[in-house]
Amino acid sequence: MQRWRGLEDIPQDWGRSVVTIGSYDGVHRGHQLIIEHAVDRARKLGVPAVVVTFDPHPSEVVRPGSHPPLLAPHPRRCELMADLGVDAVLVLPFTTEFSQLSPADFVVKVLVDKLHAKAVVEGPNFRFGHRAAGTVDFLAEQGRVYDFEVEIVDLYVTGEAGGGKPFSSTLTRNLIAEGDVAGAREILGRPHRVEGVVVRGAQRGRELGFPTANVETLPHTAIPADGVYAGYLYAQGETMPAAISVGTNPQFEGTERTVEAYAIDRVGLDLYGMHVAVEFLAYVRGQAKFDSLEGLLEQMGADVERCREIVAADA
Repeated sequence: MQRWRGLEDIPQDWGRSVVTIGSYDGVHRGHQLIIEHAVDRARKLGVPAVVVTFDPHPSEVVRPGSHPPLLAPHPRRCELMADLGVDAVLVLPFTTEFSQLSPADFVVKVLVDKLHAKAVVEGPNFRFGHRAAGTVDFLAEQGRVYDFEVEIVDLYVTGEAGGGKPFSSTLTRNLIAEGDVAGAREILGRPHRVEGVVVRGAQRGRELGFPTANVETLPHTAIPADGVYAGYLYAQGETMPAAISVGTNPQFEGTERTVEAYAIDRVGLDLYGMHVAVEFLAYVRGQAKFDSLEGLLEQMGADVERCREIVAADA
């Protein structure tokens, strides 16, 4: 899959293509419907399927300080899109200047002049251009002018997550913030993942017999609510069952919020400085402060056993 950063990265001899545009944070099951439809349409037309997305999130430019927690960094989104059959991803730097591009100019500069769109696939509420003035109806009008089709896909999937609300990135972020990683998994179609580099912490886990990978997560990452979770630690090409702690470590009067993963039954792991990923399967318990160190150790042992059971049941 090709990855382009900005319009200038698109090959000059790029031909016709099927395009879909959006932030697609998380590439959740609703997003997957649109992307899969675009890929299917591209295959039938014999042209590549292209996803156009933005960095940073448009809200951060339009309303500074409002950047939402991210469900997946761009490299991870590209991996997920590649798995869906996408041929190219165009990441457009979302600047103040770009935000002022009119819907008509966006169509010409991006869809017509650069991507030579043969079809554009979107959800029913898709908006684009300055002040989000462009609608799917306007897009369809432009399609008639510039010879591209516009197809609308209903991306609204529902299930038990969120009490039956339509699946969305916003709902997913809310569930993660509440610690409902099982609900987030239903929407995403896979466990929620956070990534980052393993850094040196206070090393108390090692002293207590439960050495953890202290993950310095990427900026704006959607971090689950404080507590203990069962999940996986991905490192060095391995997938390891893990007990994961999120929080400030109140037992030792901590103040900094951290994500720490204990690779169950693994001895001698040295992951410092490595980029790793942590996936959350299930919430086990909330963050707590114990009356004694012995009480903490007893609970940690019970947590590890519970996490081992949950991961084994997920296999």
